[in-house]
Amino acid sequence: MKGAEHQEPAYVLHRRPWREHSLLVDLFTLNHGRVTVIGRGATRARSPLKAQLQPFLPLLLDWAGRGDLKTLTQVEVRSGPALSRPIALYSGLYLNELLQRILPVADPHPDLFAAYIDTVAHLAEAVDIEPILRRFERRFAAALGYDFAWDRATDTGAPVEPDRSYGYDPEQGIVATPAPGVRLWHLPGRALLALAEDDLVSAECRRVAKQVMRALVDYLLQGRPLNSRRLFTQLRGEHHEP
Repeated sequence: MKGAEHQEPAYVLHRRPWREHSLLVDLFTLNHGRVTVIGRGATRARSPLKAQLQPFLPLLLDWAGRGDLKTLTQVEVRSGPALSRPIALYSGLYLNELLQRILPVADPHPDLFAAYIDTVAHLAEAVDIEPILRRFERRFAAALGYDFAWDRATDTGAPVEPDRSYGYDPEQGIVATPAPGVRLWHLPGRALLALAEDDLVSAECRRVAKQVMRALVDYLLQGRPLNSRRLFTQLRGEHHEP
């Protein structure tokens, strides 16, 4: 069958009604990246698809069809962690929005897919979710080509000094001198050096990491809002938004 795929590992990012009794389902897949498929008849009372096509469930999918929009032909649900606590659930929805809104269509990222699996598992168990989100954001940035060294200023090529302040430009990374495109300034060198060693324990490092990742995500979103941030605000206040 033309365009057929069998036993493709996938996760549901988002779903929405499509025509009568069907769903359009945005997926993050291992070998095809972000794709959208049709779940025909998924909203009918006797269809198992509505319960199967849920976020954070590990799936093995078959689909087929011509063109970019394929139709699901088989869904197999595997066991996986449950994001039962609100903070874990909202964090997972934040990951899904990042992937759905920013990741290019049909652009495979096996390493990012593995990072997503690990992150969902950690969110299901952890009480402290900030380091988990920051590490996923860094792997997400690397997958999209926006990785950078926390301990080196790209505009000068010089190592970061602990007693200096630095800026951040999504197109360049850490910079030593002000210039157009620099979205953040007054980032302490000591915190950048600690972040280069993956230190997400101190309050200062967490604050700087969050500022930098927030600036990058906002840059990639190009002004589009994230609904998951609103959920975080309702749950814990603006200070705790991702």
